[in-house]
Amino acid sequence: MAAAAPTQPLVWLLLWLCVRPFGTSNTRVSLGDDVLSPYAGGHGPAHSHRHVRDCQPAVHGNVTHETRPASTSGGGAASVAESTVFVSDVPGSSRRVYGHVTVVRDPLRTLSVLEPGGPGGCRGNRSSTVEETAGRCLYAQNAGFFLPDTHECLGNVVSDGRPVRDSGGVQNAQFGIRRDGSLVFGYLSQDEVLDRSNPFVQLVSGVVWLLRSGEVYINQSLQAECDKTQKTGRFRTFVDVVSARTAVGHDGEGNVVLFHIDGQTGVRGMNLWEVAESLKSYGVINAINLDGGGSSTYVANGSLASYPSDLCIPDGRWRCARAVSTVLCVHPRRCEPADCGGHGDCADGRCRCRRGWRGAGCDSPDCRPEACGPHGVCTADGCDCDAGWRGKNCSQVCPLGFFGASCSEECLCDDQCPCDPQTGSCNATLRGEANYTLHGAGRCLAKQMFTLWRRDEEARREQPRLTENQDRPALVQSRTGLNFDGWPLNPKQTVTDDKEKHHFLRDATNICSLSRFRTAR
Repeated sequence: MAAAAPTQPLVWLLLWLCVRPFGTSNTRVSLGDDVLSPYAGGHGPAHSHRHVRDCQPAVHGNVTHETRPASTSGGGAASVAESTVFVSDVPGSSRRVYGHVTVVRDPLRTLSVLEPGGPGGCRGNRSSTVEETAGRCLYAQNAGFFLPDTHECLGNVVSDGRPVRDSGGVQNAQFGIRRDGSLVFGYLSQDEVLDRSNPFVQLVSGVVWLLRSGEVYINQSLQAECDKTQKTGRFRTFVDVVSARTAVGHDGEGNVVLFHIDGQTGVRGMNLWEVAESLKSYGVINAINLDGGGSSTYVANGSLASYPSDLCIPDGRWRCARAVSTVLCVHPRRCEPADCGGHGDCADGRCRCRRGWRGAGCDSPDCRPEACGPHGVCTADGCDCDAGWRGKNCSQVCPLGFFGASCSEECLCDDQCPCDPQTGSCNATLRGEANYTLHGAGRCLAKQMFTLWRRDEEARREQPRLTENQDRPALVQSRTGLNFDGWPLNPKQTVTDDKEKHHFLRDATNICSLSRFRTAR
């Protein structure tokens, strides 16, 4: 516990009397007798973060915490975590300890700090057993410290992205996960706790930084976390005494490691030096100590898997799990954010983004700003092209006859003339590619027109043409040098071009046809 109050027999008697009428003969609750507290009065040291920074070894510079990327491997519920039960001898002693080591993969999506009894538990000064709080957790263990008489949560608490409690800069060891998935261990300034550029999504306070960068860091923690107003002996006893212990750390792959051992203060279990060495043997890099003693509890699949040290009331022959504060919960993989930014669906802990969105949280438009070039803007639906431009990357000029944003509007000029591709103005001088396109289109259209004209002329040439003058047939005067009688008008007149030759042949055919018509009559 963080700060213990003297045991009052009258208080426990009243508690027993209150519980007894509402319980069955098998109802038992913790007596709360195995108290392990680092501080005599309040909780945490009175000195500032600057003191911690200035007193730490020079090798660490001005950085008072360690940040490492979390693992993101694995898929499916079976690979979320692996829990191992161990029974081992404590080196240098005759003691044997029993406990659990749980390796948690992809902790950003599989590990949460829970308030006691659910959301609002810290604000309501509630306490609850780990079993009651854990609910749908695969594995769970107790976490932060609390005051046993008021049940007040202590230290910093952030639960699933919700800031629950701010310690006001108290310098105790912290464990947190930031929004980008990075794992943080150590001492934090108030500004670092409240940072919104990459905020904490999970955060809980412990007492004593056990391992820093793979080395035991307890001596440095004694200097950083011991309160000047009290004797060092109380805090040192907290470190040296054997007891049930709970800790959290991370390994070299970025997996979070939960550590729990059963015990009883002064009788069995481990001291913090032994905990640190044991974690180091498991390959843990950074680790902090959490609430221990009678609070130390481990739950697997909703059932108590540890052996509590508190006696039960009303029957002291049994041991009962204590109602505690915050809980570390290992759960099936969740999406981050849970709603996939409103642009996707969560499936097996991964966001499946809808069309037009990408990223782990479906929070980025599918197109990138540079992909739209200088003539477009990136949106969720792709590139939104400026007036006069079109195409997937806004690199193509509007086709003739269209204008406006993404060339979505049609020109309304007389004679179907093209307009300015940006403004739609019909009084426009086309530039660059548009002008070249129009010139090429004109040449093509002219060739097609001349081809059609030739076909029409050839078709007419095959048909005789008649005209009437005062109700009788007459020969058509030819422009090709023949008079109405079919004789040349001027022997010196000649045909000078293909078009004139064409007309000559056409008219000559008509004259021949008309001559045959007159003979038949």
